Amino acid sequence: MRLTDQVAAVTGGASGLGAGTARKFAAAGAKLAVLDIQDKLGEAVAKETGGLYQRCDVTDEASVAAALDAVKARLGVPRILVNCAGTGIAVRTTSRGRPHPLDQFERIIKINLIGSFNCIRLAATAMAELPPLEHGERGVIINTASVAAFDGQIGQAAYSASKGGVVGMTLPIARDLADLGIRVVTIAPGIFETPLLGTLPENVRQSLAASVPFPKKLGQPSEYAQLARAIVENVMLNGETIRLDGAIRMAPR
Repeated sequence: MRLTDQVAAVTGGASGLGAGTARKFAAAGAKLAVLDIQDKLGEAVAKETGGLYQRCDVTDEASVAAALDAVKARLGVPRILVNCAGTGIAVRTTSRGRPHPLDQFERIIKINLIGSFNCIRLAATAMAELPPLEHGERGVIINTASVAAFDGQIGQAAYSASKGGVVGMTLPIARDLADLGIRVVTIAPGIFETPLLGTLPENVRQSLAASVPFPKKLGQPSEYAQLARAIVENVMLNGETIRLDGAIRMAPR
């Protein structure tokens, strides 16, 4: 599928990997829908890309349904969904006599895992009604996991569980949607420039960059977006999780 004139919805599109993807896709001629809860940033990215901003809480069924309806009314049914909405925490399973707060664990699972599935199921249902393109293709769904799904560090139980869940559901969802001509692929980024990473001191950022085997640098949202574009355009990519990490394998801490 070519991006030109296709409607693409990007959750978490107001910043980080999502914003990078929105810019890359818009430059390739896609009609962009930026879905997020960060109104100011989302509106700015939409204006920059000539797209549409729609407030969307991925954990809320009604919010996602309303957002997709708004996109359909303004741009058409998205053939492309990129799930970039997510967050993380660093909390040990037990520390200083206190267990990991259960509500914090539940929150990360709800946003990263359940939120991704919520968007997939609703977007795929709409995509299924679209006329097929070449090879019978109707849509492409790209999820965002993390190398933490495989190499979770100390304090990442919640985050790793959520991203491991995204990896685990990739193949079965791809199989679910195969008869409809909808592909599902997950990207597992390593250490990338995101708003969360931007809060760290510069010496810590440099240390993280140096830990990448090659290239010794932090990943850029544009590099994530470049892979996302390749996934959209290569019809044989389906049911797979692709590590985008410079060959890093995370140490325990």
